[in-house]
Amino acid sequence: MLRLSELKLPLDHGDDAIADAVHRRLELGADQILSYSVARRAYDARKKSAIALIYTVDVHVADEAAVLRQHSGERTIARAPDIAYRPVARAPNGLLQRPIVIGAGPSGLFAGLILAQMGFRPIIFDRGKVVRERTKDTWGFWRQSALNPESNVQFGEGGAGTFSDGKLYSQIKDPRHLGRKVLEEFVAAGAPEEILTVSKPHIGTFRLVTMVESMRATIEALGGTYRFQNKVVDLLVETAADGSHRTRGVVLENGETIAAEHVVLAIGHSARDTFAMLHERGVAVEAKPFSIGVRIEHPQSLIDRCRFGAFAGHPLLGAADYKLAHQCVSPGAAGRGVYSFCMCPGGTVVAAASEPGGVVTNGMSQYSRNERNANAGIVVGITPADYPGGPLAGIAFQRHWEQRAFAAGGSTYAAPAQRVGDFLAGRASTTLGAVVPSYRPGVTPTDLSTCLPDFAVAAIREALPVFARHIDGFTMADAVMTGVETRTSSPVRIPRDETGQSVNTQGLYPVGEGAGYAGGILSAGVDGIKAAENVALNTLRLAALAPA
Repeated sequence: MLRLSELKLPLDHGDDAIADAVHRRLELGADQILSYSVARRAYDARKKSAIALIYTVDVHVADEAAVLRQHSGERTIARAPDIAYRPVARAPNGLLQRPIVIGAGPSGLFAGLILAQMGFRPIIFDRGKVVRERTKDTWGFWRQSALNPESNVQFGEGGAGTFSDGKLYSQIKDPRHLGRKVLEEFVAAGAPEEILTVSKPHIGTFRLVTMVESMRATIEALGGTYRFQNKVVDLLVETAADGSHRTRGVVLENGETIAAEHVVLAIGHSARDTFAMLHERGVAVEAKPFSIGVRIEHPQSLIDRCRFGAFAGHPLLGAADYKLAHQCVSPGAAGRGVYSFCMCPGGTVVAAASEPGGVVTNGMSQYSRNERNANAGIVVGITPADYPGGPLAGIAFQRHWEQRAFAAGGSTYAAPAQRVGDFLAGRASTTLGAVVPSYRPGVTPTDLSTCLPDFAVAAIREALPVFARHIDGFTMADAVMTGVETRTSSPVRIPRDETGQSVNTQGLYPVGEGAGYAGGILSAGVDGIKAAENVALNTLRLAALAPA
């Protein structure tokens, strides 16, 4: 099979345009092309007056070798890559201990799925509830301010990604095409097939709920076991005479002990109590950079017009997104990076707190992306130098600003909000304008500078006018900023070695966003696959070393 890239066609091309473009590119007659399929579709909107679709197409031809010779040296014509996923191992007969997966978010889900497909029958523990019960609790918080610390946007089946835009693209290097495996499993679980071809696939919360349920059923059918509302509170660690550590199992909140030689740690970026437990047990944990800021909302129609011009609303383009970044130079912010994060076209700003007495924001979209507003995080990069105090100091830093936001919102889980015009002018908002904030339980107009570090306030004030040069109207006075966005990524990293295990605790596999190795559903899923493969290979190595 051949792969043709960069086939550029008009936005409203006819039904036969792709076939004609393939024939022209390969200089072949129709009888020499046996079949073709679209591998990827993107758009080029750099010229709003002539937006084009860019296709990558896989083609079967009668004489592949001859075509490659004819087009030797042309970078847009090559053999299609082998994207089939192949398991790295099978579970050995008589496996005495089943591997444990802690956490049922994207990385834990795919670690469990791949382990199950290889015959390892994993046990998956999650502190939260099954996804539908968790959804009820989350909506209850949004509507009635009733926070369940163990069942919310952060905790429960599906992880934090369930209440997001459901974006399924990433900038990770993926030479083995593991991302394709993630997408294929999602399609098998009920996702639309278009996610296999569009350049920026997304699913949305409602579809993710049913997909997560389907994947759970698959894992259980393959011998895996789920245990929800089973919080892991301790790790059994054995210390050898040479000082090395080895995982021997886990302890649940109810006192139950489960033995295991291999434990996949897929706890997400908000499991603060688990981070503290790991640190206490001597597992290597280190502080890492993350970001802090706000959510900003504009009318989606404004973003559509700016990005697509007269083509705004075209069904093949959908709701427009954006990606912005700026390096600050002004006093008080010099050297700080400000960027848009987790942009949600046609979505809502959601309450994402997981601890009492704190306000946390995030963004979410449904598959249709047809809500009135666009929202994105506008966040400022910070490093451990901004929060000295040890591996867990970033958690205390996050918590401080979340509690400040809670107080500024009125201590009711309402979020502090401010009009962009007021924020840039350095005055508190007392009312809101034409842009109606989407955050529930509600917002309180105030001064967001009381809810963020001074350097973050200065950095965002510098960046917003710069962003307006790219998105006309970005600094519209009535655009709304809602605080605070603190959970952009994990504030810690759990270092691991080349076998995927903790650098000082063998048998423990830190994985996903919580361990500091992923950012989003796709990269977390890929990391989960790698963890499952490492568990399988290390299990076989240990079996080979065991006395006969």
